[in-house]
Amino acid sequence: MQEESGTPLTPSASSTTAPVPDHVQGRSRLFALLLGVGALTLVLDQGSKIWALAALTPGQPVDLLGPILRLNLIRNPGAAFSLGDGVTWLLTLVALGIVIWVGGAARRVGHRWWAVTLGMLLGGAIGNLIDRILREPGFGRGHVVDFIDYFSLFIGNVADIAIVVAAGLGAILAFRGIPLEGVQHGRHEAEHVEHVENVEIDEAGGHGG
Repeated sequence: MQEESGTPLTPSASSTTAPVPDHVQGRSRLFALLLGVGALTLVLDQGSKIWALAALTPGQPVDLLGPILRLNLIRNPGAAFSLGDGVTWLLTLVALGIVIWVGGAARRVGHRWWAVTLGMLLGGAIGNLIDRILREPGFGRGHVVDFIDYFSLFIGNVADIAIVVAAGLGAILAFRGIPLEGVQHGRHEAEHVEHVENVEIDEAGGHGG
């Protein structure tokens, strides 16, 4: 049965070409980007740790750039600069808390660089959390594999690099006023639409007068 006379059988061009805001249309792509960055970070971290355990010997550092950068394998029960050696379980809970927080924030991410930042943070946190859970001396108390020695002051791993870079990116994004949800872009679009509508109303009023 046909539609009432004068009613189009197909949607109008305006309804089919109406632009969808990027922060809504691309939410699934941003989530995929976040997971991809997180997975890549995790693979690099765990792969490099497996390599370090097979290729390096504790107490026998290998110079890359003299004393500036070397490979030096250790098992770290604490955090950076050997802090928290006696509360490994607490560091495990902190890493778990970061993973849970990123999981919640991932559903709200609306900006590409926030997706990259959270992905690196997620991959780094999971990378060290795996060590805490699966490695000796036991569940939740495992020692993290560290092997990148900076100036003989700090020994870390790929997960640590990812976490530090993520913290830096997050600080830059916050300083620039870019919110996690990406609503800043959506607000600009809304203001543009409102401006166009006001112009159309003014023009209609002018023609009616």
